[in-house]
Amino acid sequence: MITEFTPIQGLLGGGLIGLAAVLLMAGLGRIAGISGIFSGLLNAKLFSAGNEQTWRIYFIGGLLIGAALFGSIVSVDVAFISSWPLLVIAGLLVGAGTQLGSGCTSGHGVCGMARLSRRSVTATLVFMLTAIIVVYFVRHIFAIT
Repeated sequence: MITEFTPIQGLLGGGLIGLAAVLLMAGLGRIAGISGIFSGLLNAKLFSAGNEQTWRIYFIGGLLIGAALFGSIVSVDVAFISSWPLLVIAGLLVGAGTQLGSGCTSGHGVCGMARLSRRSVTATLVFMLTAIIVVYFVRHIFAIT
């Protein structure tokens, strides 16, 4: 499998993610952990908590709109290289992992590590090591695509 090395795009994207995390923390005192934001949106009565739900809707909407805008400006071919059942299983495992780890890669990896949280550093190391091991087994041992 060939992947493109795009350091400029990665740097710009990472900078935008960091900026969004800082703005959310400075503006609302909230951590930009996507799994927590999304589950808080799903687990509460919509609009019952007023501003609490509103910012979650705006944040998730901004993610979707930003991706759509980028896709309309830059011609990018997106192809899934795995089967739908494998993608669903992977998504469910990631969701279970975010519950077990009390956060996701954005919450722990971006925000928690920036705050030098030992818990987040540990969680991020576990995420990364698990990802490396899973990719190795899936791609090289089981040859699943």
